[in-house]
Amino acid sequence: MGFMNKNKNFSVRKVIENKNKDFQNEKSISYNNKSEMKRQSLKDLIAPAGINASFSNHLEIISTKTRYARSMVVSAIPRMCTFPEFLRSMYTFGDANISVFITPKGESSSQTELNRTINELESERIVALKRGDINRERLLEQKRLEAEELRDQIAAGFNKLYESSMICTIFAYNLEELDKYTELLSSEMAKTLIDVKPAWAVQEEAFKSNMPFCENKLSKKHVFDRNSMSTVFPFFASEIGHEKGIPIGFNVQTGLPVLFDNFSSTLTNYNMVIFGKSGAGKGVTIKTLTARSSVLMGIESLALDAEGEYGVVAEALGGVNVIISPNSNTVINLFDIEPEIVRDEITGRERAVLNVENKVEDVTQALLTMARGSTRSDEVNELTKQIIAESVAEEYAVLGINNDVNSLYASKENNNAVKREYFGKTKKNMPTIGSWYNRIVNKARSNENEDYRFHYSYLIKVMKQYIREYDGQMAYFDGQSTFELLEGVPFINLDISQLEERFARPLAQQILLSWIWEKYVKKNSEDKNKASKKRVLIDEAWMLLPYPEAVDFLNTMARRARKRNVSLAVMSQKFQDFYEKPEVQAVLTSSDTKLFLAQDKSEIQYIKEVFKLSEGEANFLITCNRGEGLLKVGNDSAVIAIRPTRKEFEFVETNLNNIVKE
Repeated sequence: MGFMNKNKNFSVRKVIENKNKDFQNEKSISYNNKSEMKRQSLKDLIAPAGINASFSNHLEIISTKTRYARSMVVSAIPRMCTFPEFLRSMYTFGDANISVFITPKGESSSQTELNRTINELESERIVALKRGDINRERLLEQKRLEAEELRDQIAAGFNKLYESSMICTIFAYNLEELDKYTELLSSEMAKTLIDVKPAWAVQEEAFKSNMPFCENKLSKKHVFDRNSMSTVFPFFASEIGHEKGIPIGFNVQTGLPVLFDNFSSTLTNYNMVIFGKSGAGKGVTIKTLTARSSVLMGIESLALDAEGEYGVVAEALGGVNVIISPNSNTVINLFDIEPEIVRDEITGRERAVLNVENKVEDVTQALLTMARGSTRSDEVNELTKQIIAESVAEEYAVLGINNDVNSLYASKENNNAVKREYFGKTKKNMPTIGSWYNRIVNKARSNENEDYRFHYSYLIKVMKQYIREYDGQMAYFDGQSTFELLEGVPFINLDISQLEERFARPLAQQILLSWIWEKYVKKNSEDKNKASKKRVLIDEAWMLLPYPEAVDFLNTMARRARKRNVSLAVMSQKFQDFYEKPEVQAVLTSSDTKLFLAQDKSEIQYIKEVFKLSEGEANFLITCNRGEGLLKVGNDSAVIAIRPTRKEFEFVETNLNNIVKE
């Protein structure tokens, strides 16, 4: 029996003979530039132009882009094999084909071979004893006893012997790279006492043995018993298959579909992070996931779009695309506050609550980021924060807004009633940055404290750019909000791509995250049976990292999202940015799902260190194609390929070159 791995596809390949002899002569039809039909054989379509097998330790595969191949054989193995370490490094090596040929031995031949081995071991033991080599004598005695035990197990029908050959073919685009991969594979296998060597002078035979014909052309074999033989099979290649998941892609190792549900009850949280270098396919991946989860699972999504890529997705899914820019009429009011729906753990009843103190803190954090500006001025300190927080609290207090939910609404008095009642509940206008700024100006005039006056003066100067009354360049957050985030919309896109990248965009990300929390997240029920499933997408999250208040809010949202049946999906290019910033670690620890797409070599060491990747997995992330990556969900992982359908490509792909190729 044999099995073949092509690019780590461990599915057992079966050679099926077609009784229809005409199948071998099957032709495919293509058209030349003159639209004339030209007939080509199937062999012409799939085979390379040629293979140069004249070299003793490699082959040259001649095609459009020449590749080099080196077949290696397992020449020595440890006495005891353990699962799953045995052959793990080979199976996960990256661009490699692996064949394992297994032939069962008959009971009679097994007994004969074992008896011969037992006699040889006993003879060697006696010689060692006579020489006074006690250590070798004890080792040979142990081996003899093990062989006798195995013989007895086979005789009783509890065990069996197998012959096995193991061949691995690695590929590269130049000989220098091929030598490097050879050395790397050998060193990794040596860690488990396995010796792997190039098939010297029989490269052609070894390469043919690695073709999907299940035919071993080499003679090198190892003998395993039933227990040890089981360790050869690559069952460690895990699958991700949630019961109610959507098909996000295919397992590269097994060819099976990956069914993924990041709202699965088996997960401790619903958040996910996606890392990949530019062009790795982050956008295509999350758009494909979003579209399929919307259609198949009814999950609502909201995207914080830093690059203007998700508007077409909103259109395709029947959603809403909102553009926030200096030239648009869209206004987002940072001061907006909404009741929060909480569930009593004892009675199960839900009620609306209001926490003005928490909102004051959120607004203060955003205003601090604004005050620091793109230079992240160190003139902003704890006193600045105190002044801002006090003024924000006064803004709500002057409108009568407190922790009573009813205080959010204007009231009508019923003269026929003893107490005040509410009809229609018209919501009050909220404070604005403009009203807060005017409060700061007025307080500065009456404050005689020198330290306070310095900070008042600073705030008046730097915050003017955010105020409409003074035609501020960044006044798009000053005023009453011009739209609401409606329930039941499949996809809402908040496009901030037209804002200045250095500071305006990360500021908008922070303010919008706070606003999304108020308007989109905390309104969701804590009761999972009632709550909608929602996903918040934060693209280009690296923009937030230089701003401590923004990072703090991102961490808070990541920790609190699950309680609201919300998945926070954070996408960024460099894992290193998150690795080297301890204050953002909560985003990683609060994300049960992690997807690593193609990585730069400079990044892989950090990912390898944190997630204990094998050399093969690390090498795969450096060399994998666009849309391929390593998906880790809880304790499970899989090497996956995301393949949008042709219809999905129309709205998930932003690279025109790739669209044309499709």
